[in-house]
Amino acid sequence: MNSTRLVAAIFAASLLSLAGCTQAQEAETPTASGASSADAKGGSTGSTGPDGASRLDAVKESGKLKVCTTGDYRPFTYLDPKSEAWSGIDIDLAKDLAERLDVEPEFIQTSWSELMPDFLENCDIAVGGVSISTERAEQAFFTDATLTEGKTPITRCEDVSKYDTIEEINRPGVKAITPLGGTNEVFADENYPKAEIIRFKDNNTIFDEILQGRADVMTTDASETKWVAHEKKGLCAVHPDKPFNFSQKAFMVPRGDVVFQEYVNQWLNFAKHDGTYAAAEKPWFG
Repeated sequence: MNSTRLVAAIFAASLLSLAGCTQAQEAETPTASGASSADAKGGSTGSTGPDGASRLDAVKESGKLKVCTTGDYRPFTYLDPKSEAWSGIDIDLAKDLAERLDVEPEFIQTSWSELMPDFLENCDIAVGGVSISTERAEQAFFTDATLTEGKTPITRCEDVSKYDTIEEINRPGVKAITPLGGTNEVFADENYPKAEIIRFKDNNTIFDEILQGRADVMTTDASETKWVAHEKKGLCAVHPDKPFNFSQKAFMVPRGDVVFQEYVNQWLNFAKHDGTYAAAEKPWFG
């Protein structure tokens, strides 16, 4: 090979190498949304399924919105044992979400102790006064908060002054009742080690235990204490506007599915401003 042909061959090889590098860079170039061009064409970004599909697409395709909820936490979720009818603030909101998606809601009853495994296996969304926690956030995404409040006691009205601090409840001889498997039980375990903690299975009848004198006090979300005090004569919420701690409620959606999370957040924003949310609350809070 003479010197001219050798130079030409080297130049051609250099061009091929440069073209390959350019193509590789283009494949990894971020788009305006932050995903690579390969992701923009349908590859996984970590926010959806491996084929780029969202739960939003799956719900639309199936024609059903599968909703996990306990049915035992009024005013947010309640399943009437006789009529088997669902009611509650979050139940009405889930129905509205399904209507806007043009699908049917399917309510799947769970318990607080089984909420997460049931949600992960069976549901598209979980509602019903679900408190945001870091433990739950390890396995699911939360929507924007639907309510900001905290834990506060409820007791017999004549005993309000006896149980208005954590120190007063955390004493030997005090019977602090709590439902199983939720953030109320966690709060009781963390704050009332000296008291007698009564773990009760039926969240629908738990407040009757206080009325009947079999328990002294229960610490739960301020919203629940307000509703119970309104419904059950003889029980009073203890400083519900000044709770012991800070907490928020929200809906749970699949972890990593930003598309579905953003859709539900946008719907929730509309619901809070077009009267939908207020209409769902009115039968319970007036």
